[in-house]
Amino acid sequence: MELFLDTAQVDEVRRAAAWGVVTGVTTNPTLMARAGGDPEAILRTIAGLIPGPISAEVIATDVEGMVREGRHLASLADNIVVKIPMTAAGLEATHRLSREGIRVNVTLVFQPGQALLAARAGATFVSPFVGRLDDIGEDGIGLVAEIVEIFRTHRLPTRVLAASIRHPRHVIAAARVGADIATMPMAVLEQLMRHPLTDAGLERFLADWQAAQQARAGAPA
Repeated sequence: MELFLDTAQVDEVRRAAAWGVVTGVTTNPTLMARAGGDPEAILRTIAGLIPGPISAEVIATDVEGMVREGRHLASLADNIVVKIPMTAAGLEATHRLSREGIRVNVTLVFQPGQALLAARAGATFVSPFVGRLDDIGEDGIGLVAEIVEIFRTHRLPTRVLAASIRHPRHVIAAARVGADIATMPMAVLEQLMRHPLTDAGLERFLADWQAAQQARAGAPA
């Protein structure tokens, strides 16, 4: 399973890129608003830091507006994917853009039927929202598992991108049910890396090494 970073903060992308574990980035209007600055400049910078897919979301809600914005966003860098909401207009825009060779990530997917429609419209990615479903007492990872099963059964090429990831267990659960990708905030990526026993073990190893060096230095010649 690939790991994407869900952010519009260039410094976070730069740090994650240095680790060599992130292969893509997802953004949305909320993340762009938090980042501040020129959205197009941010997208170009991120696209230069991560060679994999960079999702950039349209603001328009009508078909023509989505198609127009989608074409423009895709022109900013070769690795930009146009992010489109799961609506009737979004499906039509997805169909039109995909026929032009523009990759689309259909977002705000909350049930398997939506994912199936997006795949049939030509989406390269569908993004089921795990955490938001969990928030209302539904099974977010269960949705990811259903979509994975449907796509594999019918050999659909659309990739399943688990989104709205809230904690490391979501990432592991998404991997276990076969998601192609999980996208997460920097905080969750950092949590995946950490464990208190790792920190304690490293501290103990270094202390033992230092004690051995001191003992060697104090030993008679």
